[in-house]
Amino acid sequence: MAWDEWEQLKAAAANKPTQMQLNGIPEEDRPNAGSPTGDLAVTQKDLAAIGDEAFKLYNRLWEEARVTSTDTAATDLKGQGFELGGALSHVSVRWDRQLGSLMDACALISNHMDFTDKAHQGDEIGVAPV
Repeated sequence: MAWDEWEQLKAAAANKPTQMQLNGIPEEDRPNAGSPTGDLAVTQKDLAAIGDEAFKLYNRLWEEARVTSTDTAATDLKGQGFELGGALSHVSVRWDRQLGSLMDACALISNHMDFTDKAHQGDEIGVAPV
């Protein structure tokens, strides 16, 4: 882009009034047009299913993702003078932290799905197109 072209674009933009325009879907293309509940719909059954899956994932992570043998191997390797023992221990600590974060997220999802439907029943009215 040449400098003079840039200056022309800046001048043209400066002459337009500042405004915001939000684009939307034409009324005839909206799947729930005219619906008092808007376009989004979720039921307690849907939320319960999400919470249930999060709970199942939490339990599987607890049972299958913890690797206690890694700590034992790291200790043994350190005791034998291998530097790999320290690195393995570092990896194990990092894994445990990340696993804990993931499990916390699963627990949060599971616990909050019970309350989401009731807590947000009135929100759709506020975001529904006018």
